[in-house]
Amino acid sequence: MNGFVLVIIKLLIGFFAFILIINISGKRNLAPSSVGDQVQNYVLGGLIGSVIYNNNIRLLDYIGVLCIWCILVLAVKWIKTHNIKAKQVIDGKALIIIDDGKINIENCEKAGLSAHDVSFKLRTKNVYSTKDVKRAIVEQNGQLIIILPGEENPKFPLITDGQLREDILTVIGKSEQWLIEEIKKHGLNKYSDVFLGEYVDGKLMLTAYPPEHDKLQKYKKPLNQARDSASHRFFSFIKPRN
Repeated sequence: MNGFVLVIIKLLIGFFAFILIINISGKRNLAPSSVGDQVQNYVLGGLIGSVIYNNNIRLLDYIGVLCIWCILVLAVKWIKTHNIKAKQVIDGKALIIIDDGKINIENCEKAGLSAHDVSFKLRTKNVYSTKDVKRAIVEQNGQLIIILPGEENPKFPLITDGQLREDILTVIGKSEQWLIEEIKKHGLNKYSDVFLGEYVDGKLMLTAYPPEHDKLQKYKKPLNQARDSASHRFFSFIKPRN
């Protein structure tokens, strides 16, 4: 096959693969808000760019690698949606670097911020002393949120996809017991009943899952049990007998 034609074919495959992966994984990659989103874009772009001009890589190998990458992206997305701890490991979490005018050096080091970086970020917000800051928070995308004395805490999601954000509880200065009591006041029993829980102007605003979601979870449980039972019987059957 002519080298120029091969480059065009690879370019078209990469173009449509890029569109497909973005549509499947969600539009958030168009405006990356976390480390995971950035890595997905960089790796996919580098993968397509490095393969296009390499004639030693066959089309089938190229398509196979793109398929593997798509599966990996979807797997990571599913894990982050259903496991808040994994999401924090992959994307990071909000860190309080200044609390009541005092700098948290440990969190600054976790965020990779030096004293010069902290001072510079404060000056860009027209703040010239840490003593003037009620709270400063580094978001997972690296942006700095500054709360001055007398200002309300920003609107943070306490619960996302039925999972508690423990780091946000620390940010707003509330306990898990307080949150559980607030959930019960809304007629709900547990975190998994909540699609989105927001702390707005000192109040908890909850968006509950529809009743159909609970029914779906009830159906999933026996299906998962049946799958595990079938897997156990299968491996017991193929296990060598003495």
